[in-house]
Amino acid sequence: MALGYFIGGFLGFMSGGPLGALAGIVLGGWFEKMLNAVNTPDTQGTFDGKSGYQSRTSGGYTQEQIYQGQRNSFLFSLLVLASYIIKADGKVMHSEMELVRNMLRQNFGEAARQQGDDILRKLFDEQKRVGVSQFRNTVSQCCQQIARNMDYAQRLQLLNFLVLISQADGKVDPTEVVAMKECAQWMRMSADEVDSMLGMGKDDLESAYQVLGVSPDASDAEVKKAYRRLALNHHPDKVAALGDDVRKAAEKKFQKINEAKERIWKARGL
Repeated sequence: MALGYFIGGFLGFMSGGPLGALAGIVLGGWFEKMLNAVNTPDTQGTFDGKSGYQSRTSGGYTQEQIYQGQRNSFLFSLLVLASYIIKADGKVMHSEMELVRNMLRQNFGEAARQQGDDILRKLFDEQKRVGVSQFRNTVSQCCQQIARNMDYAQRLQLLNFLVLISQADGKVDPTEVVAMKECAQWMRMSADEVDSMLGMGKDDLESAYQVLGVSPDASDAEVKKAYRRLALNHHPDKVAALGDDVRKAAEKKFQKINEAKERIWKARGL
């Protein structure tokens, strides 16, 4: 099965570093072929995650190619981290795999579902081959690469997908929470972001405060400041470069944040 959906010609920051090494193992010769195809004298460049590709030649990259590289890197990063979260409790649940399949289908299309499922299984095989400890170290290095090349809003959306996966079987195992917080911290984010996302979508006041990351005893000013921070970091426009599908997923997350805010505002008479 061709895996070109994820590596559609422009590799983004996954062309090097631990993510690139892992992609080479999982995708094999096909990945090498794509590397050779994009690393021509006219198109060689580096990706810094902020301003995009920095051209080493007069050829450079188009904005569309930059976006494609960002998207491919985001999708592969999602699968790498998903493979770690799914196996965190020592087993692969059908419900979790089905959630990933449905998420890929709904957000990225049927081709992504098929190809993503194949990549996930190869990542499970790689974890089995090298052992849990070594794979954990690889994931840590991949997260550090992600932190260098994705802005905070994109990392938040990546983390949100992981939280949704952990919730697939109706309960979140404590080992999955630990694994997600590890990933968050490796990506230079607060572990509290995981707690906030775990509270999203619930209809009780306690969970609403959890989403905003403040205590029920916090002042109105503190609550408003916390909401402004969330609204700024999670705004869907900040992930628009990753595609309309990722943006729509961010919109759902943003709506849950606003629902939590409204619940608190109503309780406080604000």
